[in-house]
Amino acid sequence: MKPKPLAPLPVRIQFDLTTVRLFIATAETGSITRAAERICLAPAAASRRIKELQAQFGVVLFQRRPHGMELTDPGRALLAHARSMAHAVGRMHDDANAFRRGDQGVVRIAACTSVVLQFLPFDLRRCQSDFPGIKIDLQELNSGGVIQAVLNGVADIGLYESTLGAVALPTLPYHADRLVLLTHQEHALATRRSVRLEDFLAYDVIGLGEGSAISTTLARMAAEVSCALHMPIRVRGFESMTAMIAQGLGIGVMPQTVAKAFAGGKPFCRLPIEGDWAARRFLLCHQPVAALSSAAQAVIKVLAT
Repeated sequence: MKPKPLAPLPVRIQFDLTTVRLFIATAETGSITRAAERICLAPAAASRRIKELQAQFGVVLFQRRPHGMELTDPGRALLAHARSMAHAVGRMHDDANAFRRGDQGVVRIAACTSVVLQFLPFDLRRCQSDFPGIKIDLQELNSGGVIQAVLNGVADIGLYESTLGAVALPTLPYHADRLVLLTHQEHALATRRSVRLEDFLAYDVIGLGEGSAISTTLARMAAEVSCALHMPIRVRGFESMTAMIAQGLGIGVMPQTVAKAFAGGKPFCRLPIEGDWAARRFLLCHQPVAALSSAAQAVIKVLAT
């Protein structure tokens, strides 16, 4: 049932950070009482704050269910903003601490796993060498998560695989790699010198989680050749994928350098994949220049060269 709207929206919205934290905690715990305990508020005061927040926005944020407080659609939409605000305050605190220590600031980078494993360690070492006073806060996500982190203001810089499409952010070219097929040495494909997409789609593929650029690309390519993609097992990273392949549970697609690092010997075979789609490019996206600190702009210059 669609919730009834509350009072008309006032001209000015006024609430404090404690209310923002309470809203987030209530959404995460499903209980105003538990949320109040988390942030050290009296339950009555917490309940009053939630009612006032709903009244100010003119929408119902929660509905009471037998299992607890459940977010409404407006509540879910506003929760994303609340989390962004809380994160921004945390960033503000971190930056203040960094400058107080004499540093040049904190730069937050979100990067997909392929980038973290292949390119970023060397690039971050260059950053530390050129700008020792800049602190890097790195978060490893899949490519879809990287884009969302920058769009939501959680990260200053994002490094992701380009096939996910255009984003409403400034972008620069980053690095490139090539995908290979990893199989057990006793797999039917292990004797091949190379494989095409159609050669391995008939077999179970160990996939990465939702939002992974590789899984998204495989699904798209399978649809283009009108073949089914069998992905009965999904894992969080290449190391887990390698462990599954070692037990003969399927085959996997991963970057060539990652396959060498995780599966350089027995019982694996690494097979080149034919086709332009196996060559990948990575992009660097970032917040609009006007929103970037001088430290973030300096890091971007290092990463983009």
